Amino acid sequence: MRVCVIGAGLSGLAVGRALKERGISFVCLEKAPDVGGIWRQPGAGERGPGYQTLHLNTAKQLTGYADFPMPSSYPLYPRHSQVAAYLRSFAEWAGLLDHVELRTEVVSVRQDADGTWSVVSRDADGVESARRFEQVVVASGHHTDPALPDPLPPGAGSFTGTVLHSLDYRDGGDFAGRRAVVVGLGASAVDIAADLSRHAERTLLSVRRGLHVVPKQLFGMSVDEIAEAPWWNEMSFAERRRWVEQALLVARGRLSDYGLPEPDHPVFSSATTLSDEILSRIRHGAVIPKPAIASFDGDRVVFTDGSAEAADAVVYCTGFHMTFPFLPAGCPVAADGSVELYRRVVPAGRPGLYFVGLVRPVGAITRLVEAQAEWVARLVDGAAALPPVQEMREEIGTYLAGIVQRYGRTEGASIQVDVGPYLAQFRESLPV
Repeated sequence: MRVCVIGAGLSGLAVGRALKERGISFVCLEKAPDVGGIWRQPGAGERGPGYQTLHLNTAKQLTGYADFPMPSSYPLYPRHSQVAAYLRSFAEWAGLLDHVELRTEVVSVRQDADGTWSVVSRDADGVESARRFEQVVVASGHHTDPALPDPLPPGAGSFTGTVLHSLDYRDGGDFAGRRAVVVGLGASAVDIAADLSRHAERTLLSVRRGLHVVPKQLFGMSVDEIAEAPWWNEMSFAERRRWVEQALLVARGRLSDYGLPEPDHPVFSSATTLSDEILSRIRHGAVIPKPAIASFDGDRVVFTDGSAEAADAVVYCTGFHMTFPFLPAGCPVAADGSVELYRRVVPAGRPGLYFVGLVRPVGAITRLVEAQAEWVARLVDGAAALPPVQEMREEIGTYLAGIVQRYGRTEGASIQVDVGPYLAQFRESLPV
């Protein structure tokens, strides 16, 4: 077998389609019982970020595959179960299901002396097997290793309530009548806080650092549609930043007016949070903003402003570690936490290993994933070629230096990309 694809979510299925279109033999290994990745609702005993109220934050026409649009009956921002059904229908349409081995977890990936790759996997019965491949494509994402404060605030061991990560959150109804604290201001934090506020007796949102909260639509357009519009990409970076800042003042005013900390950085210097709900829930008194947690004291959560509140549960929406335990140490994440990949796809000096979907755009990810997948397929069959290793390392260094200048040294910043400029990098390698 020539290629092993790891993961059968949006990215892995895009890779499978690209390989199949070029007649390249492959197998796709997926540890879950079905395709769909993070959009699947986890089953009993299964961990996963697919909570009940999870919806797309990007428009369906840009999040669906280019050759297989989402159904016209879907809303602009479909719920997770609709996205999961769509991804399965895509796999059926593209003839990929026969290539997917479900309930098969990848244990290790190592390069042998002859340049081939040895992939050890474990099936549902716990039986391990090893296979050799010419190439390996990692498309498994990075939403499996929850990041919690280490250590937790003082007194956490004595807290009488429940502490959990968003990875284990399922349904706001589970918190009916309870007092909950949600920690964070990212996408999952604002989603979960809004959901909880419809069930919990009291919902607090603990925010350590201000982020730019952006409505899903501005001037009647989905923000990811704006990000792909020709007029947007004709503007300079400074003009785009100024345009968004003015639009946000019109759409929502200052975040401090809602009791949230103002961001300590301009727009596009950190990840933004897309939400149409959280500011409204705050204005309606359903969600109460609080500063960072300082400590726990029995059933009480103490905040850095000295205030304290009784709580039954604390939900940490603090993201995920960038870990790939089946890969050699330092690949692709360096000691300083930076992801080191040429064109955000290829680790220099490891021929035959690729990563697809390990990017974080401002907007929909699908067109980027499709471009990556098509490029990888062309690299595999020789229609495209990589530059010398030193040239790849120089590109990685230049890219990461630009990231530090724009975002600072924050965990996860090294996978940030701008949709238009990033896609332009692949045009020279894609067929006309």
